[in-house]
Amino acid sequence: MAAGSVNPFNLSDSEEETERRPDGADIERSPSDGPQGQSTNPFSPQADSEPAVLLLSSTRTSPSVEGISVSTAAAAAVGGNAETRLPVDVIAAQLLRDQYILTALEFHTELLEAGRELPRLRDYFSNPGNFERQSGTPPACKEQGLGPGGALTAQVQDRKRRKNGAVHVLDRAGSISTLDSLDFARYSDDGNRESDEKVAVLEFELRKAKETIQALRANLTQAAECDNPSQERKNFKSSPEIQEPIRSLEKRALNFLVNEYLLKNEYKLSAITFSDENDDQDFELWDDVGLNIPKPPDLVQLYRNCGNSMLSLRETVDVAVGVEAGELAGDCISQQPMQKTETIQQTEVVEELEYQISLLNNEKQTLAEQIKKLQSEIQELKKNVSAPLSVAMEMGQSRLDSAEDRASLDNGQYLDIRRVTGQEEGKDTSANPASAPAPATPTPHHSKLKSQPPYSKEPVQLDRPNRKLSPAFQQALLSFCRMSADSRLGSEVSRIADSEESVMLMLGRCLPHIVPNVLLAKREELIPLILCTACLHPEPKERDQLLHILFNLIKRPDDEQRQMILTGCVAFARHVGPTRVEAELLPQCWEQINHKYPERRLLVAEACGALAPYLPKEIRSSLVLSMLQQMLAEDKADLVREAVVKSLGIIMAYIDDPDKYSQGFEMMLLSLGDPSERVVNATHQVFIPAFAAWTTELGNLQSLLIPSLLSRIEKLLKQGEHGLDEHKLHMFLSALQSMIPPLFAVVLQNAPFTSRAKLQGEAPTIEVTRFPRPASPLQDVATIVGSREQLALLLQLYDHQLVHEGTTGWDSLLWVVNQLLPQLIEIVGRINVTSSTCVHEFSRFFWRLCRTFGKIFTNTKVKPQFQEILRLSEENVDASDGNGILTKATVPIYATGVLTCYNQDEDRKLLVGFLEDVMTTLSLSHAPLDSLKASFVELGANPAYHELLLTVLWYGVVHTSALVRCTAARMFELLVKGVNETLVAQRVVPALITLSSDPEISVRISTIPAFGTIMETVTQKELLERVKMQLASFLEDPQYQDQHSLHMEIIKTFGRVGPNAEPRFRDEFVLPHLHKLALANNVQTAENKRIDIATQLFEAYSALSCCFISEDLMVNHFLPGLRCLRADMEHFSPEHEVILSSMIKECELKVENKGVGEAQGSMSIAASLVGEDAKTKFLSKMGQLTTSGAMLANVFQRKK
Repeated sequence: MAAGSVNPFNLSDSEEETERRPDGADIERSPSDGPQGQSTNPFSPQADSEPAVLLLSSTRTSPSVEGISVSTAAAAAVGGNAETRLPVDVIAAQLLRDQYILTALEFHTELLEAGRELPRLRDYFSNPGNFERQSGTPPACKEQGLGPGGALTAQVQDRKRRKNGAVHVLDRAGSISTLDSLDFARYSDDGNRESDEKVAVLEFELRKAKETIQALRANLTQAAECDNPSQERKNFKSSPEIQEPIRSLEKRALNFLVNEYLLKNEYKLSAITFSDENDDQDFELWDDVGLNIPKPPDLVQLYRNCGNSMLSLRETVDVAVGVEAGELAGDCISQQPMQKTETIQQTEVVEELEYQISLLNNEKQTLAEQIKKLQSEIQELKKNVSAPLSVAMEMGQSRLDSAEDRASLDNGQYLDIRRVTGQEEGKDTSANPASAPAPATPTPHHSKLKSQPPYSKEPVQLDRPNRKLSPAFQQALLSFCRMSADSRLGSEVSRIADSEESVMLMLGRCLPHIVPNVLLAKREELIPLILCTACLHPEPKERDQLLHILFNLIKRPDDEQRQMILTGCVAFARHVGPTRVEAELLPQCWEQINHKYPERRLLVAEACGALAPYLPKEIRSSLVLSMLQQMLAEDKADLVREAVVKSLGIIMAYIDDPDKYSQGFEMMLLSLGDPSERVVNATHQVFIPAFAAWTTELGNLQSLLIPSLLSRIEKLLKQGEHGLDEHKLHMFLSALQSMIPPLFAVVLQNAPFTSRAKLQGEAPTIEVTRFPRPASPLQDVATIVGSREQLALLLQLYDHQLVHEGTTGWDSLLWVVNQLLPQLIEIVGRINVTSSTCVHEFSRFFWRLCRTFGKIFTNTKVKPQFQEILRLSEENVDASDGNGILTKATVPIYATGVLTCYNQDEDRKLLVGFLEDVMTTLSLSHAPLDSLKASFVELGANPAYHELLLTVLWYGVVHTSALVRCTAARMFELLVKGVNETLVAQRVVPALITLSSDPEISVRISTIPAFGTIMETVTQKELLERVKMQLASFLEDPQYQDQHSLHMEIIKTFGRVGPNAEPRFRDEFVLPHLHKLALANNVQTAENKRIDIATQLFEAYSALSCCFISEDLMVNHFLPGLRCLRADMEHFSPEHEVILSSMIKECELKVENKGVGEAQGSMSIAASLVGEDAKTKFLSKMGQLTTSGAMLANVFQRKK
């Protein structure tokens, strides 16, 4: 009962099992059975220790269906009535047997996602033979079962089926899809299934193709394993001293492990380099090494296990069984590791012996050189036998070699430790026995022929033992002390310096040999040593060499290393003074000014600025300035030019030659015109403040520097009447803006109250928002003045002076009021009001000027000058003359640059009143609205002014004049894009609805662009429906049927917002109404109106042609509308007719391709190629179109 309930699929298993096994035997493998082809270990402890019920476990890798039934039944019998769950493998077997392939595939996918891969399903779906051809019997049992010989792979079974000939073709043709043709989903050959089943089959075919590729790569892996001939391997095994060369597979595996180790331990740069050097290998996928190769543990684990992994198998066998390794049945298990261990040990012995041989060869060579040296010394001593005894006694312990010459160069300041050994003492004694002292008598240690300086140490007296050894024996005995004093390094080591100068000499000789052998990443550790030696070394040539080493210490020094080198250069300059800096450090900079590495040139540029305070003043203003100017003009690296500009700023603080002003001004303009934003920012942050400070000292800030920039701006405006160079205007104006803080500092420091500005008691406080945020500390007025306390005191006196005493005698401020402001206002009136960039730049300039000079100055000096020019008063509001200035950029710059400086209630009221007056005046005067639009655009960019602007527009909505109401309606179009949707719903839409019901038709028409912009930018459905209803009333109300201007405005709006509007609005509203308007235009009797409507329709359809249009809309509205439009253009504009014919042809081709059966309305490949060609030609022509009919005729003229 239990067994039957657990496995209901037993009925058909026996027949399939009998078909698979000719003898019909039901053989079950023990869990202890080894893999196929491997001999069984009789000593395995699992053979008898497992309970019998475990033999019936259903958790084996790939059990047969019979095995499942039997084991399940047995388990149920053992457990009695215990409730058991149905194994997933049983479900999989039944699905495959009943040919529920897609269900099994989905079941397999879900198991994979849950991390419970089922071998039965994996093997089934990885076998292409299950899907290309199938035998008459379901494959679930035949292919996945376990036979006596182990599990058969799916490929072997497929070959068996083909050999037996028991194959037939499925109800669909075999798929011939490849990876390149998988995009053609419509050609799926399973015609009896639904579209979702086709997708599933194609996804499976893609996965199958990928698995086929990986199987091919596995075959390549096996081929790579066999790349060495067998005879060659035998030679390597027979000769253990010859290392077998690395195979391709081993190399790829090691490369993968090394790359993995580098990434895990944060050696990212090394990993990147390693990956680049092995670009033929994919380090992200182990299967790239070999699909049939298991991934080994990482390098750390291999290293930890390398010492004990080989011994574990041998020890286990010996302890458990106690027999000899050769007597075991599975001898191959223990002998192979033992052979590998012996090979490794022999290799280590060979390497050790080779190392010993190399050491002995080196020692042999060293001893041979010593023998030659000793022989030459013996010859020298024999020549000097005739010298006086006293001299011989003094020289008894010394060697007469090249070290004696070095001692004379070192001024006799070295003690030679080689004389302590007594080795040479024995040689001297053997050469001249008469001069040999008694062994117990101490001999002088110092061997210098010159007299010792007064600060030198006394010779060291050795404590000799009371022994009687022959000198020859003593010499032979001491020869066993291995010392090398014959090389350069040995000579340096054998001498110890006993003074500061001798230490410097020794460092000067050794450092050039030390530096190349230090790691690049650690060479900055040598900087103190190099600098100290360069400072104190007595020889100029050696100092030059050391400084050359310093500047070439690191190939490409990073930021931190450059800072360290510069710190050392400054310390060197402080120590040695300007003369040596000029003679020793500057040449090193000059040599590297054109170095190929930008990091070196960057070091030079930074060094020029860092060393500026320590150079002679003539050099600062000549050589260094010329070097920096050359690098600024010629260097191609942005970072280098940025450092040059900063160093120029530092140089400007140390130049006191007035003749260099013009050169500095030219370099300022050159820096401002640099294409790199980094360089321009550095100019504003460092160079301009330093240059302005110098010109202030020269007295040229107000008289020369600022007027020069203003004259350049005026010249630029005169030249740019037909096309203003906005980049140059921005360059000059930004420089002028950076000079506002130093200009205000000049005004404060030259005020009548400056002499009274003495701090007594607690300093007054400065409001946080008193000044605009400076671009750098050098543009902070407190820094320019000296301190924040001093600035606070000056500001207090400044405000008091303006309120109570005026500007009498205040020349610096009078220059700002009487010369600078009028000239700036005149320039503002000459710029193009439609240039939003120019308006924004001047607005920012006036805003910073007014905020820097303060509210009192703005209210009493700036605003009156603007108001006098604008002349806004009640008397001339309705006049049509005298208001030409209102159409210029003066209006938006005054509104956004002056009236927005302070945000109190009176300031906001003044701004609202000004905008209302301008809107009223321009509307009643029928003047262009560009100045008002520019004001709204500039103010609308800041959300803080949205409420204020809506207040101004509401004033226009309720105005008595229809002209003012029209203007307000058009201004809503500009404001909608930046206002949040809450304000649009609460303030904008109600105002537009009010205007759309205005008695004047012109006012209603003026609301259409604003409604269109709402459809383009808003996402709330309620708002969109309200706008849609209003536009529908304009189109469908009979009172508007003959309103030509309304139809023109609607078509123009549809063409502008259609491509960006919500697709549903475009499909359900825009395209159908454009079709209706095109139909109505065909029967229009007024020729001029028909041409106007046709031109607007052409532009609207051109814009909408790039949008996605469904097949129904294309057939029912878009194509009919284009045909109606073409009928109009045939009479009035043949040039447009050519374009329309091309558009109609392309759309018809799309519809035909969709009719063929392509899903989602996408074109076929061939059609898309044709369509792309037509679209390219069409768009290239459309880019040249203008609204002028004459220009259109020229653009689309047929070739003759």
